[in-house]
Amino acid sequence: MTDLLIRDGRVVTQDDQRTVIEDGAVAVEDGRIVAVGPTEELVPASDADEVIDASGCAVIPGLVNPHTHVSDILLRGSFAEDRGLLDWLYNVKRPGTLAMAPEEHETAAMLYCIEAIRAGVTTFVENDTEVVWDDWATIEAKLDAYERAGIRNVYGAGMVDRPADDEFQRLVTDVQAREDDVDHPPIDAFVEATDDVVAAVDSLIETYHGTADGRQAVWPAPVVVETTTNQGFREAYELAEKHDVMTTAHVAEAEAQEQRSISSIEYLRNVGYLGERTLLGHCVQLSTSDVRLLERTDTAVAHNYMANMRLATGYAPVRTMLESGVTVGLGTDNSILSDTVNPLGDVRAMAGGHKGYHRDAGVVPAQTAFDMITIDAARAIGRGESLGSLAVGKQADIAIVDMDHPHLTPAPDPVFALVHAAQGFEVETVVCAGEVVMRDRDIRSFDESVDDVLARASATAADLVSRTGYE
Repeated sequence: MTDLLIRDGRVVTQDDQRTVIEDGAVAVEDGRIVAVGPTEELVPASDADEVIDASGCAVIPGLVNPHTHVSDILLRGSFAEDRGLLDWLYNVKRPGTLAMAPEEHETAAMLYCIEAIRAGVTTFVENDTEVVWDDWATIEAKLDAYERAGIRNVYGAGMVDRPADDEFQRLVTDVQAREDDVDHPPIDAFVEATDDVVAAVDSLIETYHGTADGRQAVWPAPVVVETTTNQGFREAYELAEKHDVMTTAHVAEAEAQEQRSISSIEYLRNVGYLGERTLLGHCVQLSTSDVRLLERTDTAVAHNYMANMRLATGYAPVRTMLESGVTVGLGTDNSILSDTVNPLGDVRAMAGGHKGYHRDAGVVPAQTAFDMITIDAARAIGRGESLGSLAVGKQADIAIVDMDHPHLTPAPDPVFALVHAAQGFEVETVVCAGEVVMRDRDIRSFDESVDDVLARASATAADLVSRTGYE
């Protein structure tokens, strides 16, 4: 017996032929898709426990966010816009997130998941770059919230094993001088010996990877080139091989930080970090030869358009990457830079922005852009065989988008409308692993009401901002 049948919708399959079924249906059993086709064919063959009428809606794969940060969502709107990367990182993000107690991280995680679910996200990769490894309480508080949320998460366990050199410490001191009243954590607060941090991540993977009925995953995540040793990168990749997972790092986000005689991409090639298990975030400051290295090593990229625009770090060479065959997914990055957890909002800005930057209206067409938040994002995180499209045998991760809105009318091409007109709030139902997580905008997964979570998040954020010294 079919567990769930979604019927009468415009099914945007994202299969190899990018098939759109105008009056289509999707049947789900035991958490996987067992049939996709015309409604008139599937309805007689399905005796479903639950039926969802998707009339007037687009039925799409659950969106995949390949690069994001969670805890700093509580700092949203609490600082001036006029900040570069280091100013924002050392005067805002790090002081705020390090001051948070485990229960505050849990509140942030719940708020994040509510926003993500309502935007149609069923999988996200969190890059936790501020990990203090002597106590797992913060990590466990967030992982517990993710499990209860009912969607998939990858926890990128931040690895820092190289202290800042004297020159960089002086630079950070000068940057922090802008905010003398802020309680700045020591610059080496997250540094661990290589063997210690590798052992900690190994243990975390052993403990939590594959939990929550397979929805929870853990990856080794060296934070940036400047804070990771050669050995740290090598052992992170070896951990990924050992546990059959991936690894991720922030790379080439700010040219001023990464100037050296060889590029960051060449360096990562030299130390053995590039490869099919690697996902690199940002990749803004790349040369054409860097892009060739990514393609030759089958290294994927998470493009974080809105965050790079907010910090004015520049345009990633996405056109060159795509033309070269590099797999590129679109991430929302920090929820205090994007400023939302909303791939449908970011994809619209990204597709239009690259057209304008290159003065070429053919750059990043709508289908390519939609691929970057569905099937290509799934491939970028190593899940292309199980996520990112609606096909028999794949995980039943599905979003239903109400297209019956003035700004989505008419919509002869649903993909074009989703990329260039949808804003995210039109998502009305979300299914993950065959379970209905949200229906008619009502999130079912948390015991606590959305209003209560929002109220607690606002109160927690105000207290955090006050005691950190932003006010």
